[in-house]
Amino acid sequence: MKASLAIVGALLGCWALASVAQPLEKSTASAGRYEVPIEVARPAGSGPFPPVLYIHAKRGFEEEDRAHMRALAAQGFLVLAPDWQQGNMIERWPDRHYPETEADVEAGLDALLARSDVCKGPVGIVGISRGPYFAIRLAAKRPQDVAAIVSYYGHFQNPNAPEPQQLFSVAPEVNQIRAPVLMLIGDADFELRRMVNGRAFYALLGRGVAVELQMYPMARRAFDFRPDASPEEKEATRHARSRARAWLATHLKVGPDGRCQG
Repeated sequence: MKASLAIVGALLGCWALASVAQPLEKSTASAGRYEVPIEVARPAGSGPFPPVLYIHAKRGFEEEDRAHMRALAAQGFLVLAPDWQQGNMIERWPDRHYPETEADVEAGLDALLARSDVCKGPVGIVGISRGPYFAIRLAAKRPQDVAAIVSYYGHFQNPNAPEPQQLFSVAPEVNQIRAPVLMLIGDADFELRRMVNGRAFYALLGRGVAVELQMYPMARRAFDFRPDASPEEKEATRHARSRARAWLATHLKVGPDGRCQG
């Protein structure tokens, strides 16, 4: 019981630190023909820190994303986020997936791996909605560079796939990746998204890939940043942040001191 209380206290301390608006580092990463805007949330201290690539949703890279990055940094991760829309001048809420944006996300991964203040080795990925689709594409293409994925109500099918595929199958990358996947989604999310998450869960489980699906009762899409969040959704958010931290720490081999052990 004392150990559990200590863990809870430490996590609450992390969230308290994250509530302070720490400035994020702003820079760019090369995607070849153009520069991709990136932002970095860095823990206090000298590092090296366990690295996390943060992939935003199609609604755009917003202050809610920066707050999430600060929360992850307060938990001890160095978090880098590429703005995969701005580099290609794509408006918020695009009606399709633009394959060229995958180069922007990969440029972010390269920039993260090249930093001197992160632990050497593969990175964790936290993806929001459209973000996990980028994540599974990266994990299939570069398995040596992706240690684990955390999906918040994510896409596990190509958004451009025909309707029958959306209803009855998952993206081929789901049947290729070996990176452990944690799925976080509300049971009041849209039915199709819940179905595809479920299909992806069973596809990964059947192949022996480490996977967990956390379904939150009475939680809607984007439960973790809704301005009208219910008490249940606020509790779901606290739990999701804790589960994500534990998942990343396990698969990035982070020790009790917050340092990489691998």
